[in-house]
Amino acid sequence: MALPLKIDALPEPELEFANASRDIDPRRALAKHGPIDDRGLRTIRLGLIGLPEDIEAAKGWLQRLSQFAPASEGNSNRFRDWPGLEKALHSRFVTDNAWIRPIEPGHYSSLFKDAVSGRTFEELVELFDGRISSLYGDDAPDCILVCIKPELGDLRVANPGLTPEERKALEVLRAEEESDQLALFQPSPEELKQAEALYTMADDLLFRTFYRALKARAMTHDEAVPIQILRRDTIDRPDDKGQSFATRFWNMATSTYYKAKGVPWRPTDLPKNVCFVGISFHHMKKRSGHLVYASVAQAYSTDVQPFALKGASIDYDQRRDRLPYLNEGQAKSLLDDVLQQYSDRAGVTPDRIVIHKTSSYQPEELKGFAAAAKDRVASVDYIWMRATAFRMVRKGLEEPCVEHCAG
Repeated sequence: MALPLKIDALPEPELEFANASRDIDPRRALAKHGPIDDRGLRTIRLGLIGLPEDIEAAKGWLQRLSQFAPASEGNSNRFRDWPGLEKALHSRFVTDNAWIRPIEPGHYSSLFKDAVSGRTFEELVELFDGRISSLYGDDAPDCILVCIKPELGDLRVANPGLTPEERKALEVLRAEEESDQLALFQPSPEELKQAEALYTMADDLLFRTFYRALKARAMTHDEAVPIQILRRDTIDRPDDKGQSFATRFWNMATSTYYKAKGVPWRPTDLPKNVCFVGISFHHMKKRSGHLVYASVAQAYSTDVQPFALKGASIDYDQRRDRLPYLNEGQAKSLLDDVLQQYSDRAGVTPDRIVIHKTSSYQPEELKGFAAAAKDRVASVDYIWMRATAFRMVRKGLEEPCVEHCAG
């Protein structure tokens, strides 16, 4: 017997760009209107780190950003031509010898050979971090481009700091995460790679990757400058192998623009004095000999610039249905911090809070959030959305067929 099924197709949300223009497609709108913070042609200063040959390859890549590049993927609605950096982001990326720090090839080779076994992994991270941190100071670039070879980008070693008990617990967690991945609906290789990035909490602690270790090390400095990783295979891979150069230019340039404190677009039609908060649980880490999740709150509104706050560290066995959650005190403390930050930035307390999660709310979380909002915020809404195995597929531009789905 067919069950009744009602399907609502939500429209794509509009974004705002330069001159109050609106569009649902960021790349199309940027090419036509420019970024929302457009103040004329902007110069973004980039530092360069890498082996001498990789630095030269990165320089060539930056020059190519100024030129038009066609998208070759075949779907013009999804993959847009690259119009050139000045047309897309009204910017120029410039570098100077004063912001270039080459890595000595011999030193790199000797460290990389033993880093595969883990013996010199930390020294290799320190080698790159030393070059990066040498660019900090009054005349620092806006962003630092770190060009690395594919084998370095793929380098990962077993974490030597785990006890047998911790490793066993992480193996169980990783098995759970991998079983979730198997529920994906016929993923393409690109979709599968993106999905893996969402399910790496246990794997990240079982293994240390060079890319994440370098980012974590760079963030510990007081005068840290954002870094952008550029792999040599991104530069060298032919246009007909995977992503076109146009798509690669869009991804790299937009990310670099944002890291250099640019704002390419923002949501439209958000109500005034409403704070939207996303709660998430990020990669696991060790603290005082225990495995913990890191909770994070990200907040945005029309009245203040987006901001992120670190929440409590949550013990790995504080979970229900295989998912971590906040206890009452942790939930209250996190929302207290959000409200304080919003008040400091906007000068007023928000009239309404909308909290989003990707897992269902536990009773402890609801009690904690309610306690933080009591007598301070008139209304609090709770929204949660969790991925399931249920999928609907469009036929061209048509909406999914209700009759077929319900039959």
